[in-house]
Amino acid sequence: MSFNEADVQAALKNLIDPNTKKDFANGKSLKNIVISGNDLSLDILLGYPAQSVWKELSSLIETHLKSALPGAGKISVNVSSKVVPHAVQQGVKLVDGVKNIIAVASGKGGVGKSTTAVNIALALAAEGARVGMLDADIYGPSQPTMLGIDGQPETDGANFMKPMTNHGLQAMSIGFLIGTSDTPMIWRGPMVTQALDQLLRQTRWDNLDYLIVDLPPGTGDIQLSLAQQVPVTGAVIVTTPQDIALLDARKGLKMFEKVGVKIVGIVENMSTHICSQCGHEEHIFGSGGGGKMCADYNTELLGNLPLDIHIREQTDSGTPTVVADPDGKVAKTYKQIARRIAVKIAEMAQNHNAVFPKIVVQNT
Repeated sequence: MSFNEADVQAALKNLIDPNTKKDFANGKSLKNIVISGNDLSLDILLGYPAQSVWKELSSLIETHLKSALPGAGKISVNVSSKVVPHAVQQGVKLVDGVKNIIAVASGKGGVGKSTTAVNIALALAAEGARVGMLDADIYGPSQPTMLGIDGQPETDGANFMKPMTNHGLQAMSIGFLIGTSDTPMIWRGPMVTQALDQLLRQTRWDNLDYLIVDLPPGTGDIQLSLAQQVPVTGAVIVTTPQDIALLDARKGLKMFEKVGVKIVGIVENMSTHICSQCGHEEHIFGSGGGGKMCADYNTELLGNLPLDIHIREQTDSGTPTVVADPDGKVAKTYKQIARRIAVKIAEMAQNHNAVFPKIVVQNT
């Protein structure tokens, strides 16, 4: 029994991508259908990084097509990923070498925002994406310690800084530029916002799919400057379940909404604590707060993370959970959150500004 390209497309409309919850014929992921006799080959180009599940998805599609296309011979499915730039706030200058910027924010300190940000970045890198980390917490930079990076960045002939690297991430932080880890940054607001702009735009980022920006807590100068001057693809809000943290997280979410930055979703950290001695699980900060906030603001709960001593120990040692215990339960949760963020960004409108050539008019 023979089949044609329309039969292949119809078959894939009945198969759902477990990550996007949409069929594989939807959008522009299905490419290069080649039918030779009874043999079939095709490409699936995902808009999100998913290196760890390429083989799994390929096997899923092949099995489905063999069932849906009676008489089919050899079926070959090549799955790969390509991340493209997506739309940002209108009128904001793009950053060279960066496709998408994801801001990770919180309303208040102490909710594990920086730990969440670095593990999301590492999870995206583990899936094959090119990822950078910008530590925008000028007063309290923590990413140098979390990433286990010492030293100062080199500069090129144009006075651009080369990002520091470790664990597959490109990174920049004011912590790389100051003398010692206990040197205080006694700066007023304008100096802080200028420092953020220099860290962002005077770093020679190398072809990043995603730049994760670890923001300081609150809704002050840096957050407002980032929202108004930095091309942000989307923001992720980190909170804990208790009412006081959620109250401040709501303010952060509303700030991004008011300045036109899309909210990707909310991560609820420290959702539950499991006793290392007896295994008893307890919601010491309350429960359900993140879900209720998502319902109130029509956004998505990206995931729930536990209060776990190992997360703190691993991050303090410069090897965050995703690289310290990549196959562990907590790392799996971080990876699920990161993949969901990437999928939601892939579904946003694309930014085609970089496609158009720059036109320069000169008097001759």
